[in-house]
Amino acid sequence: MNLTDWGSILGAFTGFILTLLIFSYLLGDNVLFRFTVHLFVGVAAAFMAAVAIYSVVWPRLVEPIFFGLQFERLLTLVPLVLSVLLLTKASPRFSSLGTPVMAFLVGVGAATAIGGAIFGTLFPQVQASINLLDVQAISTSDKSMDWELFNGAIILLATVLTLAYFHFYVRTPRPVWIQSLTMVGKIIIAIALGVIFAGVYSAALTALVERLSSLVTFLFWLINPAA
Repeated sequence: MNLTDWGSILGAFTGFILTLLIFSYLLGDNVLFRFTVHLFVGVAAAFMAAVAIYSVVWPRLVEPIFFGLQFERLLTLVPLVLSVLLLTKASPRFSSLGTPVMAFLVGVGAATAIGGAIFGTLFPQVQASINLLDVQAISTSDKSMDWELFNGAIILLATVLTLAYFHFYVRTPRPVWIQSLTMVGKIIIAIALGVIFAGVYSAALTALVERLSSLVTFLFWLINPAA
């Protein structure tokens, strides 16, 4: 560990102490762990607030009002009024004034989420499944035609079966073949969730190993700073 100035030493020591406080949760919930978690949440909230101010509020609201043209100032009045109305939600007496703004935000958020799911997930998945069976594209590559078509057919079938699992119906008995498809789709979803969990678990283990390695390295540096 190469620590050549007091800033680096202080940062490494702070990280060392906070890591130990987080690991104290292994002994049970305690004040030190909760203090560290609250500190982390506070720092994260402050960072998000600073990013919002310098990336959104200042360039999109403050600068146009004080330094923008007349047309820009008029356009800025709309988000300014909406922001002021949104602040009224903090007051029980005037909270009704901010309800339309909150409804507008929820509507925009829902539309963005649905649009992102359709155009960012569903359509690309369909297009990717189609491209896997594109004979012309496969023939121009160095890959085996039979293997690529088999792989594409498996992925396409898994996609269809997964979508079949989300088949909504009224409370009447479904045909046996639909029940069989949904059962296979459920198995595919379970496999996918297992793979995702394994990836998350692997990433967590990687972070844990990195933190333990950092602790050991810092301890060796404390014992022998010249090393």
